[in-house]
Amino acid sequence: MNISRLDAQLENLRQSAPPDADCALARRYAPVIQFDEREPFFPSVVGYTVFRQSAPSDSFPRDIQLTEKVAFAIEYAIWWDWDIQHLYELEHIWLYVDGDGGIAEAEASWHGRYHQMRDEEGRLPTRAGRLALYSESGKHAFAPSPGWLVQRKAKTQAGCGARAGAMAVHVTPLFDGIILDDTPVNNRLVHTWLERQQFEPSFAFNKSFDLRSTIFVGCAQLLEWIPARVSAWLAYLAATIPPEGRRVLRIAHRGASAYAAENSLAAIRAAAELGADMVEIDIRTTEDDVPLVIHDNSLRRTHGLDGDVSEFTMEALRQMTAAESPVISFDEALDQCRELGLGLYLDIKRLTKASARAMLASLDGRHYLKRTIFGSFRPDYLADIKAARPDARTSILFGAVDIDPVKLAQSIKADYVHPCWENRAEQPHRLLKPDWIKAVRKANLGIVCWHEERPSEIAALKALGVDAICSDKPELL
Repeated sequence: MNISRLDAQLENLRQSAPPDADCALARRYAPVIQFDEREPFFPSVVGYTVFRQSAPSDSFPRDIQLTEKVAFAIEYAIWWDWDIQHLYELEHIWLYVDGDGGIAEAEASWHGRYHQMRDEEGRLPTRAGRLALYSESGKHAFAPSPGWLVQRKAKTQAGCGARAGAMAVHVTPLFDGIILDDTPVNNRLVHTWLERQQFEPSFAFNKSFDLRSTIFVGCAQLLEWIPARVSAWLAYLAATIPPEGRRVLRIAHRGASAYAAENSLAAIRAAAELGADMVEIDIRTTEDDVPLVIHDNSLRRTHGLDGDVSEFTMEALRQMTAAESPVISFDEALDQCRELGLGLYLDIKRLTKASARAMLASLDGRHYLKRTIFGSFRPDYLADIKAARPDARTSILFGAVDIDPVKLAQSIKADYVHPCWENRAEQPHRLLKPDWIKAVRKANLGIVCWHEERPSEIAALKALGVDAICSDKPELL
């Protein structure tokens, strides 16, 4: 597939939407948007809805409320093919027009929420009678003044730089069960392409964009069109980015465990400093059903203490290990990863129903489920997690070479296979034979590889097009 087919898809949409009275009204009031002078992505389609009475939005989780002073409201569902961190973006602007045809109020979307578009002095930002808003660099949240966006400078810079593409195929609740392209291979394609688009925002919002220059269609038509648009972009990326050129997820094994105590907060911090995308941490359960981060059940190797993790409460373990390298809870590791922008790859060693519920509740409460992959040698643990949360991503670990990875993964609806073959051969990458990889890919499964510290092996794994590699030294990835 070439780029001309993507252009044709847009042109077909344009021709399929003859203007009507509501389209003319939406165009008349269409806002002007100020972009960063280095912004790489601009809107291409607007889905409009005109509200003449209060009603729920079709494309955003909210109700549109019309007061006595408002004659009608216009909702603009604004489509970008790309956000700097993920494939596709749908942002919103709402205009409320009074009986005299003036703009009485305006609201716009902001990272899953929405706000009034009044600046620091309480004014609606207008230009020649039209709303004039500012768009966050690369991310496209709307603001009434640049000040709002400058306050997010550090987060925006990270998103446009080191974290470009990190969210890959981003299926929002609006498209759950409709967009079905959130697969390991597609995520690698999107991450690869967006990382190549990363840029340093200028925070000079002097690039003016007139929303009237886009394609206008009814909101229902836009929502119907979007899934095919996402699939078309993924087909283009698959045709233009070969397997060996795809971005590999860099997973720090037990944190950057070559440089700090394994499974510690220090190892997690070091992983972020060394360029990891995710940290692999081991999960066990205490006597009082608290999920904590430690590899062995025995405390002997890591802490020089007698006894097993499962025999003690979390509080007792904290007291016992406080002197040198205290054990950390799953919640502490999760909060550290959120602060540092790291994904989580969980190697679940022991889980109970209560600790599983606690872990999922923590991830839900921090909106981090989509940044997490649940892995284990225990298929039953992964099956239970998938049953509880079908949207959770799971990875089945195995040590045997002569095993059917596809049947194993499909039996528990896993998303990834994770062969642990670092000690199975002198050059373990040779065990990933072409037919093995072909079968795994045909089943839409991702491939996570063992922890590897040999540069020649890492290079060979990348050349095979695997999705992720673990390492005690994540900088090697």
